[in-house]
Formats: sequence, structure tokens, C-alpha cells
Amino acid sequence: MSAIDVNQQFNEQRAALVKSSRARRRTGGSYTATVGYDAGEVIGRDGLDTTRGSAALYTSTPAWHGLGTVIPGGISDVPTVLRTGQIDFEVEKRPAEFVYNGVRRSVPDQFVTVRSDSGDPLGIVGARYQTFQQRQVFDFLQDLADSHDVLWESAGATRGGRRVFVTMQIPDSIVIDRGGLDDEIRLFIVAVNSHDGSSQMEVLATPWRVVCANTERFALRDAAYRWSIRHTTGALDRFEEARRTLGLTLSYAEAFEDEQNALVRTDMAIDDFHAVIADLWPLDDDATDRSRTIARHRTERLDALLRTEIERVGRNAYAGERAITDYLDHIAPRRPRKSMSEEIARATALIEDTDGERKTQAHQRLMLLRR
Repeated sequence: MSAIDVNQQFNEQRAALVKSSRARRRTGGSYTATVGYDAGEVIGRDGLDTTRGSAALYTSTPAWHGLGTVIPGGISDVPTVLRTGQIDFEVEKRPAEFVYNGVRRSVPDQFVTVRSDSGDPLGIVGARYQTFQQRQVFDFLQDLADSHDVLWESAGATRGGRRVFVTMQIPDSIVIDRGGLDDEIRLFIVAVNSHDGSSQMEVLATPWRVVCANTERFALRDAAYRWSIRHTTGALDRFEEARRTLGLTLSYAEAFEDEQNALVRTDMAIDDFHAVIADLWPLDDDATDRSRTIARHRTERLDALLRTEIERVGRNAYAGERAITDYLDHIAPRRPRKSMSEEIARATALIEDTDGERKTQAHQRLMLLRR
């Protein structure tokens, strides 16, 4: 059985970007990128909170950046995860005050959320805002999974502790074409909570294990089912509503698996594949000779990729989707921005998912073939 792990793919892509960016090393294992979209950024921390001097991250699997505390295979003990992920602090609401002409004044119905371990302010919230402590989030996920033996995949904080994430694995993976291809895709349940009043807490089903700010963004982007929880009294008690709204966990897994299996079972002629290509890269009737030459070369490359996929998975729509995805990720020309090589531009496009919309369009168009 082959496993499709978006987290591992991201690790490899990020490592390629690091290698190609000729980054300047810094003390403590981080670095500053000198070119590309990361220019000037301290990449080694990748958005993780460093209030206590090191990255606030617990993970069951090493991340690309090598930061945090790794416990291979994961653990179920919540206090240990809280401690190793450096999120064992609580958040308090303190009155918002200021000094004017030597007199201390309070802002009516405004409060500052404050970390209990460092005293650092996290955000400004209103009187009705209810803090969700880290332990409450873990309890909520355990109730959601109807198990207190959950193996925690990752937990940590970003943006100085303003955002906290927790990831647990769904026991049943998606398997495409069971007994045939056996392509396996792992799924996770992620809770992302804010302490600065900027957003609600979100619980989602996603193929991403969150280990940094980027993977948090990807987890939110790729979630097919999610439930937002407002910071109000009693909100965390409504886990039954969350379970129904999210369709946890089998409805998401089954729906995704069913669609991929439908592609495997859908025969696809070369003309069908070319029609999908024409939809993704439309060519006007008055297109220039140069544009027509580019389109012809693109189709030739896609046909070659399709032949390779047909050898592996058969002449079906799933092979078409894999060929298009591979082309967009590894072959499609990239126009580098100033001071950026094409290699860096390609790695950047992978990480930023520049072609996400086109991949979705390809999937939807290929799904139409089954009819």
C-alpha cells in the first residue's frame, strides 16, 4: 500500500526551497532567506512561538524545520503534550487600562488577554469574550472522538501564543481502490484556537498535521468540513452539534474516498483528457502561433505523464488527475519574480499552492466523465 502524505510532501518541498534560497544561517538553527518570497524572513522558526526561548511545538513526527519536541508515534497523556508543546499556560482577562496625565483609567467593557506564564498581552477583547483554555480544547476533542485514549499528533503555539493548535489522527485512513492501487491518505482532526479575539476557534477534518504557521494555513484551506466555535460561555459544551456539522469523521473520509474511487472506475479516452486540458488552458480562436505552439508542447508533456500514470493505475480519470497534478507541481513553467530563480519560483508555487484552484477545476471536470 502506498501512502499519500501531504505533510511529507511539504517537508520535501520546503527543504528544496531552503536549499535553493542560499539562506544565511543564524544562531539557534534558524536562518534568514536571502532571495525569493522568504527574503529577510527568519524561516527556521516558521511562525512558532518562542516566548520560552525555543519553539513551542510537540509532534509525533519530525517536521521539516527540525524544531520542537518529537515523541515518535505520539502519546495520549494530555499534561505531557501541554508541557512539551509549551502550551501549558492559561489565558486571563485583565481590564484594559491606560495612564493619562498621571491618572490610571479603564476602557469600558474592554479587556486584555494575558499569558499566565509570561504576562505578555495577547489581544483586546470585549466583556462577553470567553477564554478557551488549552486543557478545555483537549477535553473537547476527546469528547468529539468519544475516546480518552487519543494519540495526539501535534500541539503548539504560533504568533507569540496568540494562536494554539492541536492535531489528532483519524483512526481510519482513506484508501483509494482497496485491494487494487491501495493509495492511502491519512486524515487528521485539527483544532485551531485564538487568544487575541481575532477569530473563533475552528475544528476541522483535514489531511494536514499542523506543525507551523504555514501548515496551519493549509489545514484551514483544505478542510472539507469544519465547525467554528465562538468564544462565549458554554460554547465548548456543544460537541454533539460539532459532530453533526463536521460530519466527523466517516462522512468526510467516505465522501472523499468515494470521489477518488469514482475516478478510478471511470474509463477515460485520450479525447476526454484533451477536452479537460482545453478547459483548464483555453485557447482563443485568434490565438497567436506562439500561443498555439506553447499549448501543443503542454499537451505533449501532459500526454507523456498520462501514459506513465496509465501504466501504474490504468486508463481512468484518476490517472488523468494524477498527470495534471504532477504537471502543475513539477513541470509547468514558472515566471520568476525579480531576484528569484525558476527553481525557487517552483518551490514557492508548491508551498503557496498557486495552482490550487486549477487542481480543483481539474478534479471537478474529471468527475463529470463518470456521467
